[in-house]
Amino acid sequence: MKLTVENYYSNEANRHYLSKSIFTDFERCEAAALAKLNGDWEPQRDEKALLVGNYLHSYFESPEAHQAFLDEDKGDGTNADKMIAKTGKNKGKLKADFQVANAMIDRLKADEAFNQLYIPGQKEVIVTGEIHGVPWMGKIDSLDLENEFFYDIKTSRDLHEGAWVKTQEGRNIKVPFVQAFSYDLQMAVYRELIRQTFGVTCQPLIFAVSKQTPCELMGITFDGDDEQALLDTALERIEEKQTHIKAVVDSKEEPVGCGKCEYCRGKSTISNNLVGATQISLG
Repeated sequence: MKLTVENYYSNEANRHYLSKSIFTDFERCEAAALAKLNGDWEPQRDEKALLVGNYLHSYFESPEAHQAFLDEDKGDGTNADKMIAKTGKNKGKLKADFQVANAMIDRLKADEAFNQLYIPGQKEVIVTGEIHGVPWMGKIDSLDLENEFFYDIKTSRDLHEGAWVKTQEGRNIKVPFVQAFSYDLQMAVYRELIRQTFGVTCQPLIFAVSKQTPCELMGITFDGDDEQALLDTALERIEEKQTHIKAVVDSKEEPVGCGKCEYCRGKSTISNNLVGATQISLG
């Protein structure tokens, strides 16, 4: 299947290729991920957070892409209209979250390194390839093949906050947001897909911006030994899990529910969720 701008986010593409978002959806809960993929269930989403992210990303893609985002209407009003407060102290003005987004944009626009590196690159480049025999896809925020770099914008409430995750050994450890949200895995996948698509091995660089006032800017590199090991470990994680995930997507194996997520809670009954008093899972 050849990917284009028009079909990149299609159900057909999501069934043919794995991606960072699909892979991590299945890691969290196979049953929920498959129901979402089949169109049988939609998770509750923070639409405002999604709009803020697309607002910022489209701004740095191109004026045309940004205007298209503002004009997009899925039947419930344009995105531009959704950004305006209808009540409260900001009535008739941008909602507070989008005022913060504008501050984030202004900080990035004023940053010398961001302008020298991110802005000249080719934007929203679709890449495909195979990782251990399984088709993968990705879309690069900004690609600079000449200088062998690719760039990604990430936002976070606080770049130093971290998050607790459970290791394969069952231990809870606190990790930076890059690992908590599997951005290390995303960078590893993108580097490999760029190599397969263009024959160039590029290094990732994340431009991170916090949602604080004032915003913090951070350039996150992956060129040290520890960071390279992080990328290698991410690819090993993919190799370990993707065969089963693809088999579930292709209806060759049954999904396993996590038993705790929004989807599983909605499917729970006394009969299918009967447990001993000492056997209730935690976390």
